[in-house]
Amino acid sequence: MPVPPDPVLRAAARWLHRLPASGAARCRALFTTHAEFSDITPTQYDAAYAWIRKTGMLDAKDVGVPPEVRIYDAAIVDSGASWLSDADVLVQSPDEIPEDALRAAEALGLEADDAYARIGAAWGKVDAAGRARIGAMGEEALLNLLHASTAAAVEHIAAWSDAHGYDIAVQGQVCSVHLEVKSTLRRGRLTVYISRNEYETMLRDPHWRMVAVQLRPNGEPIAVWTVPSDWIASHVPTDPGVLGRWEACRLNIPSDVLESGIPALAPLLTPTASVLLAATDAG
Repeated sequence: MPVPPDPVLRAAARWLHRLPASGAARCRALFTTHAEFSDITPTQYDAAYAWIRKTGMLDAKDVGVPPEVRIYDAAIVDSGASWLSDADVLVQSPDEIPEDALRAAEALGLEADDAYARIGAAWGKVDAAGRARIGAMGEEALLNLLHASTAAAVEHIAAWSDAHGYDIAVQGQVCSVHLEVKSTLRRGRLTVYISRNEYETMLRDPHWRMVAVQLRPNGEPIAVWTVPSDWIASHVPTDPGVLGRWEACRLNIPSDVLESGIPALAPLLTPTASVLLAATDAG
């Protein structure tokens, strides 16, 4: 649903401010009979109550967070705004806050800087949830491709452990490959996260490869690439000293550095292997 109208947002704030001390019936009677609250209609109060119940704010445990902030967070996430998944690129300063998000901030009395910070937090939650869902889809899609394209043993390591630094192991008679899988629905932009454990595994394990799987929204794979390890090594952060250490980082990978398919798998692929796994000259 879109960001609720300004009166509904203000009504939601009034509900959350007063519900801890008064029941819903008393609050409703106050809102509908007292002149101080007559700037908002009973219908809008009812819509606000239904909305805060739907979004879980009535059951929220973060009661120490100001109601206006909780409402703003819910309004941004619940709106399903098309820009939210790309907010890390589209909203890089308070001046770039989209109109619907800026309107909600003004209705709730939030400063632009505060709204910008909340958008960043909301994007982080949405991005983390989306990455987990898409990541699982990508691993499943690649497993299916591997089972159909090689007679080698294929093991989904990530299904039982995240300590190995890779997700899938392919073990054949002539070679083995350890695949760290990154997945995306985006076209023309590949952003991945690498953990310190994955990076250090890359450094010590010659069989390790990072592969990116591009998916359709239904989980169908449409492209597979290998990210060169030397490129990764040259773009991760450098620890500033013995007292500082990075544990995870985000990499924006240009399309021209990607290798099509998974060249390391070439000795293990059958003649009927998926073309998505085969290395070609096209990137």
